[in-house]
Amino acid sequence: MSEKLLTDLSINEEAEIVEIRGGRGMQARLRALGLSEGQHVKKLSHVGLGGPVVILVNRAQVAIGRGMARRIIVRSNDG
Repeated sequence: MSEKLLTDLSINEEAEIVEIRGGRGMQARLRALGLSEGQHVKKLSHVGLGGPVVILVNRAQVAIGRGMARRIIVRSNDG
């Protein structure tokens, strides 16, 4: 298991959120989208050049900005 940024996941790679770094406002926004510590997510796609990252969480697709995604630390099984 290795920890990395959400943005560093490969397409279709699954991981568990272990930490969300950021202020209260950003954390509240992410929790409203269903993203919290312990939640399992799957990266579906990303748009290059600083575009959003699309993830699957609770059977819903969620697009978040790359800046927010860089503040989410995940644990994946890839080693």
